Amino acid sequence: MVIADTGFWLALTDRRDAFHEAAKSAYAALREPLVTTWPVMTETSHLFLARHGAMAPVALLANYAQGMFEIFALDVDHARRMQTLMKRYADLPMDLADASLVVLAEHLGHGRILSTDRRDFQTYRWKDRQPFENLLVSR
Repeated sequence: MVIADTGFWLALTDRRDAFHEAAKSAYAALREPLVTTWPVMTETSHLFLARHGAMAPVALLANYAQGMFEIFALDVDHARRMQTLMKRYADLPMDLADASLVVLAEHLGHGRILSTDRRDFQTYRWKDRQPFENLLVSR
């Protein structure tokens, strides 16, 4: 599975986005499923609504319902880990969506991610030491 961040979803759906072509190319080249988290879905839905109108978040949910991607379920132990991460990276700062993606990487055992967020995902470490491999911006 490849982790999908908010910036990837935005780039994939917006022709004016600087990462649009890279996102389309990365999506077309995928040979495994995408996975994200509910905090990323919430953030993406909010930005879709603001940028594309009321039907964009509906389309995002339709894509999920049709199996375009999976959503990792967070539990109370994950919330504790996210607190620790958000404190550690408070100088950036780390938001809830990003913290959830670090937890997801730890669960998956890899940090392969599609994100437009170069700075943060070059800084974050899953399992406290492992770097992310950003498949979107390394192209």
